[in-house]
Formats: sequence, structure tokens, C-alpha cells
Amino acid sequence: MTLSDAEIRSTKPNDKAYALYDTRGLFLQISPSGAKLWRLKYSFGGLRKLLALGRYPEIGLKDARAKRDEAHELLAKGVDPSVDKKRKKIAADISNATTFKVVADEYMDKVERDGIAEATRKKTRWLASQLEKDIGGLPIANIEPYEVLAALKKIERRGNHETAKRVRAFASRVFTYAVITSRVRTDPAACLGGALVTPKVKNHAAIIDAKGPGSLLKAIEGYEGYLTTKLALKVIAHVFVRPGELRYAEWPEFDFETEVWRIPAAKTKMRKEHVVPLSSQVLAMLKEVHAITGEGRYVFPSVRSGNVPMSENTLNAALRGMGYGQDQMTSHGFRSTASTLLNESCKWSSDAIERALAHKDSNKIRGTYHRGTHWDERVKMAQWWSDYLDMLRDGGKVIALRRGA
Repeated sequence: MTLSDAEIRSTKPNDKAYALYDTRGLFLQISPSGAKLWRLKYSFGGLRKLLALGRYPEIGLKDARAKRDEAHELLAKGVDPSVDKKRKKIAADISNATTFKVVADEYMDKVERDGIAEATRKKTRWLASQLEKDIGGLPIANIEPYEVLAALKKIERRGNHETAKRVRAFASRVFTYAVITSRVRTDPAACLGGALVTPKVKNHAAIIDAKGPGSLLKAIEGYEGYLTTKLALKVIAHVFVRPGELRYAEWPEFDFETEVWRIPAAKTKMRKEHVVPLSSQVLAMLKEVHAITGEGRYVFPSVRSGNVPMSENTLNAALRGMGYGQDQMTSHGFRSTASTLLNESCKWSSDAIERALAHKDSNKIRGTYHRGTHWDERVKMAQWWSDYLDMLRDGGKVIALRRGA
């Protein structure tokens, strides 16, 4: 005898629980409260067992029979349906707990332990925050490409094409980590690059003619803001390191006797120690800074707290305050200024300039060969550059530089 939907709907509760039986061990238990619960009787390993299949009407008669048949298929394979159900529930609980945000945090903790620079750490955390609202709470194993793309398109619609590109790359790194750690099978973000708008490449604004730096250096001398900000602008013009490397500079990195600044690998973009020769002018500037911040950790700390480095916006804000728009000059632009004018001076080898700028050599063999070379040339170049900047600032005669030699 089999059950029908009409019979089930018409069933009323009694003072005691009772059952309506279907076939192959399937029955519907009606409780005194009126709840109707599907159950399956079966035997496994010589023991009589009971499997809960769900509540009626959420689970209809057709679905209950399908679940019954699935259980019998497991039994035919020698698998206990109750044990299988528990395993699947545990797997589902783990999957639901293993959200994109959980895995992203785990991935970021890993790369931070690997020794990324503080600036990179902050940027990575910021990229993660751009996805948190849309996919952060989703089980990572269930995320589809269209869900990631929808989150990226929101960023694009705000006009942030470069950000969308970077966020996609970050998401792909998280999914790849999840693949490696057996949380997902594939990376749903890997194929989305072609669906995003290609951002227009923007170079950091910089003054690259021989006369422009003189006016800028005079403006810096007349800067009336915080003295540490003024000194940071003066130093970065002479050493042309990346702004983040200057902001996170710590006093133990400087050796005044050997006249060098050793930037640890963890703070550099290329993850290799970068040694900067210091000119006499830079040494004098640093001694002036030391009189102000020498008791603290950072050479150029935040004006609000000596325990944290200068804000990444401080130098650019100072440039804006001196009348230099973001399309004219940036703190990163000092590197372009130095690169252009040093190359045009025809006094220094391109390899020495590239080493001074800590650029990655695309030729691995040549990069290895040059690792310990050009130091003497770089020391001379550092002093020449400082002398040249002083001449430009003081209005000395500017010699026209030849192009391309």
C-alpha cells in the first residue's frame, strides 16, 4: 500500500504519535503537535536503524521517495545512509564556515608572514575589503564566476578601472590559495580579465626638464608646514627611493660612518635589500632630522603619533600645498625626475642608474652579474646628483643635456 498526497493532507494529529506507511521502509510520522516527519526504516550491519528525511510539506511525497531511493542505493554499495548524512552535514558546515573572507584572511596572514612590506600589506587588506560586502560571506567552494564579476563591475561603474583589475588579481590569488589548500577545485576569477575594461596606463606625474627641479627645490625650501615633512621632501629628491621606503625608514637602517642606507628586503618592492649611498647633503639632512625624531623608531613618523610612519598622503599633500597639481608632480615623480636627468647627463651608465632606482632586471643572468657591481659609480653619482640639485636650486647655470646618448 502506498501513500497519496491527498491522504497526507487530510491526516489529523492524535493524542499519541502514529505513522502512515509508504513502501520500502518509508513512513510519515504524525506527532500530537501536528508535525509530519518523514522517516526511513532500514537495516545495516545486522542492526535496525532509522533515518530522518525531513518535514512535510517542505519535503513532499515525491521528494521523500527520492531520498528513500538514494538511501537504498547507498545501502547497496555498503554505505550506511545515516553515517553518509552526518558526513555530508559536516562537509556542508565546513563549507559554510569557509567563506571567501575566511580564506582571504588566511591567505593574507600567510603572505604577511612571508615578509611583505607594510605598504603592500595595507594595500592587500584594502583590496580584500572591496570584495567583502559582495562575496566575503559566501562559501568559497560555491562562488561562481558571475558572482565575482558582478562585484568587479560595481567597482568599474564607479570609474575605478585600475582598481577593478587589481581586485580581480587579488581574488584570483585567494582562489588559487584555496585550490592549493583543497577548499575549491578551480579559480572562478581567473578568466574574468577579458570582461573588464582595460585601464589606461597613467605614469606618475614628474618634472623631467632641467629647469623645473630648481623651482620645485626652492618651493620646498620655502615650505612652511611641518619641518619633518619639509625634510622628507628634501631627502627624497636626493635619494629618489620609492615613497613607501622613505616613509617606513627606521633609524637603525642608516650607517653614518659608512654613509649608506640599507633598506631591508621586506620593505622593497623587489624583495631584495637595497643599499643607498648617501651624499654629504643627505647626511646633513638626516642629522637635522635625527635631532627631531632620533629618539623614535621611524625617521619620518606621523605628526599625530611617533609610533607610526608618515601617512602616504603627506608628501603629495605638501606638493599640492606648494601649488604643484597632481598632474605636475608626485612624491613618486622624484624617481622619474632623477632617472630622466641622470640618463640625459650622459655621465653614468644606464645599469648604474637602474641599480640606483632598484629596478628589476628583466635579464636574470645580467641581473645576477650586476648585483655587486656599479657601487663605486653609484657613490659618485649620488654626490654628483646632490651637487647638481643644489646648483639648480640656487639658480646656477644649467647646461643643456644631450638626448639619448
